Amino acid sequence: MAVAQTLVEAGYKVDVEWSSPSMKEKLEKRFGIGLEGVSFVGDVKRGDGYDICFWVSDGSIPTLKARKNFLHFQVPFQKVKGKTLLNRMKLFRISKVICNSKFTKSFIDKEYGVEAVVIYPPVPVDKIRPKKKENLILFVGRFSQLEQVKKQDVLVTAFKRLYGSGLKHWRLVLAGGVEVGGREFVQKLKKSVGNYPIEILESPSFKEIASLYGRAKIFWSAVGFGINERKEPEKVEHFGISVVEAMAGGAVPIAYRAGGYREIIIDGENGILWSKLSELTGKSLKLISDKVEFKKMAEAAKERSKAFGYEVFNREIEKYL
Repeated sequence: MAVAQTLVEAGYKVDVEWSSPSMKEKLEKRFGIGLEGVSFVGDVKRGDGYDICFWVSDGSIPTLKARKNFLHFQVPFQKVKGKTLLNRMKLFRISKVICNSKFTKSFIDKEYGVEAVVIYPPVPVDKIRPKKKENLILFVGRFSQLEQVKKQDVLVTAFKRLYGSGLKHWRLVLAGGVEVGGREFVQKLKKSVGNYPIEILESPSFKEIASLYGRAKIFWSAVGFGINERKEPEKVEHFGISVVEAMAGGAVPIAYRAGGYREIIIDGENGILWSKLSELTGKSLKLISDKVEFKKMAEAAKERSKAFGYEVFNREIEKYL
């Protein structure tokens, strides 16, 4: 959708291939974006008759027919027979292969025999601002238990340990979408919470999430925990938009050391990376007890988030147009 916005601003009329036109309104509400000048249509005929076609791959390489074609990989696919003769022929029609992180690119280049460029997803950092901070630890991510799980249950376990060690005046909020593959998991999570100060917020609007980012002191993530990222790269965080959003709100990120997180967080400078559950709890306690270091890291996190704003993204997209 960010690409669609960039194209509209560059003077293009934009069609998005999607089965239901009602998706446009849902996207505007969920992500706080305006999609004026964007139409949702049933079929773009793989770009036939268009000046530009931007295609998000599901692992396959389609035969794209626009004057300029861009193939985007958001997932580090492997073992999908990417270097077949047919795929190599289809790639002649592709102007650029784009990945959402260096992590994703490392797998895509090897699997398909390409030299992809990295354009980080844009984050609305200008719409998220620090507010009066609360003793709040936050995680934002879908509750889906399909391909890539976000490990909210690990965060619940970690928070219970923190609470038991004397951290009585803090609370944990887990926010995210439940529409696809997540409702049963949410019910299990709710049962596991017990009497601990843990809140589960289902499918919040962008406005609600932005407020949480602004009020949270710490952002936790366990995505990728327990996964071998070389064998199953699709199951770790490919980039980490919610981490950047939290940083824009002045929350210090404490995230699992895997995938795209390592491209966002400079460990010990603008956030913290962890590998063991004991590190998540231990490093969190240490940060909470050091107010000077906490403030310094929060300011560095906010500054770092600016590198992933829409202006940077627009310049990158326009460069390849």
